[in-house]
Amino acid sequence: MTSGNPRLLWAMAFVAFCVLSMWLLMRAVRTIPIGTAYPVWTGIGAVGTVLLGIVVFGEPVTALRLFFIFTLVASVIGLRLV
Repeated sequence: MTSGNPRLLWAMAFVAFCVLSMWLLMRAVRTIPIGTAYPVWTGIGAVGTVLLGIVVFGEPVTALRLFFIFTLVASVIGLRLV
């Protein structure tokens, strides 16, 4: 049994996560510079999107893809450390 419109549910979830994401970015720039906060924010979003695609939508997992995800995470960590 399904209820509601799946597109509406996806849209509502998208808006909720956008608001949460912006709020978290706003909180982060209170303690770290925007030049660090924004790349960290976008890096988390990029990695999260790739992982969501792999887990939920069955996108392929390749060694090269995992390498670039690791590189992105390492770069975000490096930015936070300097």
